[in-house]
Amino acid sequence: MLLCSVLLTLGLVLAACSSKNETAKKEEEQPTESKVRVYKDYLNHEVEIPLEPKRVIYHGEGFGDIVALDAQTVGAGFSWITGYAWEKEVHNVEDVGFPINIEKTLELKPDLIIVATSDEKIYEQLSKVAPTIVFDTFAPLEQRLTELGDILNKKEEAEKWLSNYKAKADTMWKSLVDEGVLKENETASVLTYYPGDRLFVMARAGLSQVLYDSNVLKPGDKIQQILDEGTGFAEISTELLPEYAGDRIFILTPVPDEAKQSTKEMMESPIWKGLPAVKNGHVYTIDIRKADSDASTREWLLTELPNMLKK
Repeated sequence: MLLCSVLLTLGLVLAACSSKNETAKKEEEQPTESKVRVYKDYLNHEVEIPLEPKRVIYHGEGFGDIVALDAQTVGAGFSWITGYAWEKEVHNVEDVGFPINIEKTLELKPDLIIVATSDEKIYEQLSKVAPTIVFDTFAPLEQRLTELGDILNKKEEAEKWLSNYKAKADTMWKSLVDEGVLKENETASVLTYYPGDRLFVMARAGLSQVLYDSNVLKPGDKIQQILDEGTGFAEISTELLPEYAGDRIFILTPVPDEAKQSTKEMMESPIWKGLPAVKNGHVYTIDIRKADSDASTREWLLTELPNMLKK
């Protein structure tokens, strides 16, 4: 009886072990749920990116889009943060420099890098550190925020922000027309200088995007041509100002002293003083860093633009 009892116990143990082994084998054979997906970026790179990225580096214009989505990042280019209207809302983010510092990027151990560059050499270097996607920072706001929401697992936040912003922006522009501050179909142009006495008219970038999205202020024919080409901006000569100047002119105050001096000289020139917008007092200046088209800057401009236009 003792022998039978021992054999029975041994049999039960072996059966249990066999059952566990079978279960483990079946679990190994079952496909595990993927934690990555394939994403095709702006330049058609197909990249495996995490479904829920936790350590993101964002390098390029439009960091205010990230702020609006309340997305966590470990690194960014501070040249697109310092001096911006929403700078104080950025916390626990380290500067990866400009141009981007590969060693610093590697040190931060990112699981995803979002970069605004068409330089394939830089892209190849970054893609060896972590999955890297090239992002179109000049795309329209709705496209940018929707894509970032998809990339960063923030789809609901992106949809909610866009809906709220559109309602507030529509109300703001309508009130400016109703109050007689603006007339429908007035034209506007945005100008800025870069070092080297280089004058640029903005089209698909920064404040111009905000103005033309209003459906109240329009681009003139020359600026419309730049928009049709999908270009962010174009360099022009001072002599061409009359062709590009709108009913309203916005001057983006540059950071370098050399560019500030060029701006001053332009605004003292006979060509400038002869522009209708100048004669009518419809010229406005704003710090170039506070005139971006990112989501957070747009939120800030909802108050600032009416103040500027009513002066």
